[in-house]
Amino acid sequence: MPAADCESGLSPADVTGAGATNGNPGHWRSYYRHMLLLAYQSCGVVYGDLSTSPLYVYKSTFIIGSLRRFQDEEIVFGVFSLVFWTLTLIPLLKYVFIVLAADDNGEGGTFALYSLLVRHAKFSLMPNQEAADEELTSYYRPGYAPQETPILTALRHFLENHRKSRTFLLVTVLFGASLVIGDGVLTPAMSVLSSFSGLQVHSTALTSGEVEILSCTVLVCLFMLQHWGTHRVAFLFAPVVIIWLLLLGALGVYNIVVWNPRVLRALSPYYLVRFFHHTGKDGWISLGGILLSMTGTLHCYIILLNSSTTRTEAMYADLGHFTATSIRVAFVGLIYPCLVLQYMGQAAFLSKSPHCDIHFVFFESIPTGIFWPVLVIATLAAIVGSQAVISATFSIVRQCTALGCFPRVKIVHTSRRIHGQIYSPEINWILMLTCIAVTIGLRDTTLIGNAYGMACAGVMLVTTLLMALVIVFVWQYSCLVAALFLVVFGVVEAVYLSAALMKVPQGGWLPLVLSLVFVAVMYVWHYGTRRKHQFDVQNKVSLKWIHALGPSLGIVRVPGIGIIYSELATGVPAIFSHFVTNLPAFHQVLVFICVKAVPVPHVRDEERHLVGRIGPREFRMYRCVVRHGYKDVLAEDTDFENDLVLRIAEFVQMEAGCDQRCSISDDGAIGIVEVEGRMAVVPRPSDLARTGLLMREPGEEESVVARAAAAGKPDLLLNSMQTMHEAESPGFATRRRVRFEVANEHTDPRVKEELSALVEAKHAGVAYIMGHSYIKARKSSSLFKKFAINVAYAFLRKNCRGPGVAINIPHISLIEVGMIYYV
Repeated sequence: MPAADCESGLSPADVTGAGATNGNPGHWRSYYRHMLLLAYQSCGVVYGDLSTSPLYVYKSTFIIGSLRRFQDEEIVFGVFSLVFWTLTLIPLLKYVFIVLAADDNGEGGTFALYSLLVRHAKFSLMPNQEAADEELTSYYRPGYAPQETPILTALRHFLENHRKSRTFLLVTVLFGASLVIGDGVLTPAMSVLSSFSGLQVHSTALTSGEVEILSCTVLVCLFMLQHWGTHRVAFLFAPVVIIWLLLLGALGVYNIVVWNPRVLRALSPYYLVRFFHHTGKDGWISLGGILLSMTGTLHCYIILLNSSTTRTEAMYADLGHFTATSIRVAFVGLIYPCLVLQYMGQAAFLSKSPHCDIHFVFFESIPTGIFWPVLVIATLAAIVGSQAVISATFSIVRQCTALGCFPRVKIVHTSRRIHGQIYSPEINWILMLTCIAVTIGLRDTTLIGNAYGMACAGVMLVTTLLMALVIVFVWQYSCLVAALFLVVFGVVEAVYLSAALMKVPQGGWLPLVLSLVFVAVMYVWHYGTRRKHQFDVQNKVSLKWIHALGPSLGIVRVPGIGIIYSELATGVPAIFSHFVTNLPAFHQVLVFICVKAVPVPHVRDEERHLVGRIGPREFRMYRCVVRHGYKDVLAEDTDFENDLVLRIAEFVQMEAGCDQRCSISDDGAIGIVEVEGRMAVVPRPSDLARTGLLMREPGEEESVVARAAAAGKPDLLLNSMQTMHEAESPGFATRRRVRFEVANEHTDPRVKEELSALVEAKHAGVAYIMGHSYIKARKSSSLFKKFAINVAYAFLRKNCRGPGVAINIPHISLIEVGMIYYV
């Protein structure tokens, strides 16, 4: 059974620090020192690939836009002016100063924006949101208070009550996520191939094919090393990127001074206007190359929520490990000035070297004496940036899976200390094969750059659309503010996208194909999951039917605890009636477990579990809802069974003690009304006295209950089989073995009787029951629905990991019940 562990990382509160607000100078020094440390670390994790864009921006711009025939000083200055104002408007103004403020409890990315919208407005298509989820500490933005205006009410009503509008919103988010996953293919190919192409400047005998082979070799090694994790070498990331950035800045200053100091004039937008006046359509098409100054990295989505494929977007995506302040400090203080100086230096070199090979303009602008050291650092920076995007892709897939938008895949934690360090074997091999195919198939970085720019422009536009909705529904600003944001940035990005679309035949088709494939997979999986959940909701067992069966449920109640997994947070699933109808016996204690993802990044441990009762007390039926956020890690909990017994025992005690806080429900059961009717938030008991139970480790004196259980003299063959299976079960040795007994100080005989039954059932054994469902479309369904459910969804379910494996259910204790769902 899983226990969701939050990823390690410092929250903004940790960085700000309570002491930073008082007058103690020591606190202020500690705050600034900590912030600068995070800014230093963010250079390696967040900006690795953004810093490699100077390798190919000018090359792509002049080749894509056929600007070689216009290559004079004024045109070169115009290209630099475009790059400068693009970096200033989109990365600096939009992302650093605006979008970074739209974090979801420290997480960023397109899924973070979508999560904010789902929580603050009813935009979700999944019908599994409960009122109890809104009680989570991190559910609403701090200080949020609903405010309705006529325009906002009309807009909210339109989006919440029209399924097509909510479907469009979901598909838009999935499209953005798919472009990010596609970036996990394009970024390593583009960065590594661009860095190794510099070898041809001083090694003329080296052919393009040999460069490709060398690049593919490095890429294969990079993907092969993923299962080892990056934590062993991550400490090198920041120094490599910082050295690289300082080199870029120094080379830029050198080229400005040596070649053409007049390039400083190109900071004026006058040259931008002159550029389009002279180049016309060719200048517009060249925007596809300018676009690459913002793209390239998605970095460490270890930290990300689900983000863009752009380097700019990666800043926002990596917000989970670094505070917005540290990311802003790093960008404004180091990244932005170094990149501007480098682009300015290349422009100065180009303006005085019209006959240089534009394919290697960056490497030709390097002084001969330091060429090889710069090439080595460039290659290392490209590898660092590629590693960040690959890790980010793993994180994106995991978050999509948590929200029911991607088939279940294996997730491996490569670090015991840092829960965010994850690796997915299936996704890794898919990325590797696709990346190698792109490198060999396209070969030219110009074609890969066309694909890269398309992905960048698409994700930026998706982020702008979602951000406009966040401004209205989450920040609760005027619709005019959202419209202004949408017009200013949306129009600029739409112009870039239109230029990128012109290059669809020359490589721009690749991210579209990749994104369409991933969107199809993600939407089909989400659609099938949603239809299955709707079937469960519509066919859940009524309490009247259960009451009619009586305390024995019409069958023999055998010793033990039966844990029934269900996707329903309320009600009894149809699989239970199917089981009871076909088998003559069931366990004396039944617990319905629902492992539920909620649209928040992390759920605090003390708020994770909801425990309640189903039916009257003598039925011995309970419910436990385990909630986790989309950034929480579902790790194996070897102490889950003991933990569950303690939580149920505490719930029983809470229920008995709620004289002033209880109500009698329609079925006659006593319920705690604060949270979801008869459900209550039950943290892990820190004081056993609150549970009414005592725990004894093996070797201690056996309790009365333990001796009573042992007196049953179970079958020796059964014992030997259980011992053999336990020895063969991986991880069984780490499971904590304890024995419970009921404390003697109970005054309520009903409570004591119920706890005794619970303890006796626990000692008899625990079995896990899960439905093995087959989803079929009804005969009256449309052809599209039949294909989506019977073919596509069935294929994905057959080839993905089963739910029992995905949530770490012990195989030896698992009972699967087959059932066909006609949806």
